[in-house]
Amino acid sequence: MKQTQQDERPYLIEDPRVIGLMTQMSPHMGRLGIEIESISPGECVFKQPYQEELVGDPDTGVVHGGLITTLMDSVCGITVFSLMKEMIAIATLDLRIDYLRPAVPKRPLYGKGTCYKLTSDVAFVRGIAYDATEDDPIANSVGVFALTPGNDQIFKQYLNAEK
Repeated sequence: MKQTQQDERPYLIEDPRVIGLMTQMSPHMGRLGIEIESISPGECVFKQPYQEELVGDPDTGVVHGGLITTLMDSVCGITVFSLMKEMIAIATLDLRIDYLRPAVPKRPLYGKGTCYKLTSDVAFVRGIAYDATEDDPIANSVGVFALTPGNDQIFKQYLNAEK
């Protein structure tokens, strides 16, 4: 993948079909009900509505920590994809999450990702999970994602089916 600052091609996220692709490519995200709140090149916010079946501690109503991990992995991966100008597969190489406090029961969760470095092979992303404001995060994360050019058959199949 050759992507430079002079690359005049549009970002893939400017095509509404690509937004549909992002939500359909991960059945796990769909089953959990994760929604894209906002997306722009290099930054994404996802929303995870509160669901009783995702509670990890029935006595308190706090959601399972694995849900926050999934939310952060998903939003950080799509944040990388938001910078793509060509179809490319992305895989999580490393994801560190620091849990800072429990989520407040019955509130939706939000995950925000920001890509701060993109090379031809890897991307580096920071993220936070929160339930009220970004100033009081539930968790923060840092992730490294592999970029694998040429592994785009599934994307092409989906986009060709939409025509």
